[in-house]
Amino acid sequence: MHPTRLASNAAPRPTGSGSRLGIADLPALNAALNATSATLLLLGRRHVRLGNVAAHRACMLAAVGVSTLFLASYLTYHYVHGASRFAGPGWAKAIYFAVLLTHTPLAASLVPLVGIALRHAFRGEVEKHRRIVRWTYPIWLYVSVTGVVIYVMLHRTGWKAG
Repeated sequence: MHPTRLASNAAPRPTGSGSRLGIADLPALNAALNATSATLLLLGRRHVRLGNVAAHRACMLAAVGVSTLFLASYLTYHYVHGASRFAGPGWAKAIYFAVLLTHTPLAASLVPLVGIALRHAFRGEVEKHRRIVRWTYPIWLYVSVTGVVIYVMLHRTGWKAG
């Protein structure tokens, strides 16, 4: 039998090494991208504080790239899957919505904030860049970390809708 064809009683499986990502895998990918972004942000800040501008630039551009991949994956998942319903107990629901209600508008604010920060950096406008990243950096870090928290609360706690 051809490897991509299944016997009538066989469960469908991807061919090859099993490394294909499906829609159901995107939340975990998104959490990994958020964690990577947070790590790159922390490293980038460390490098600039140590005066290593080239390493700072590399970390921050990598964070922009990872965050862009996250956004594409996030939008794809929610376009196909729709909204996720939180199924935890009442006390956890209060925490979840408190995090979500701060995370969401701050995440939306990052697109223009990061764009402005990049524009100033590329133009060599260091003081303008510093002024905008005083706001952008903590927001971006908070959004990256709370993105992972939201993933854990939705997908890794074992709470089931019911």
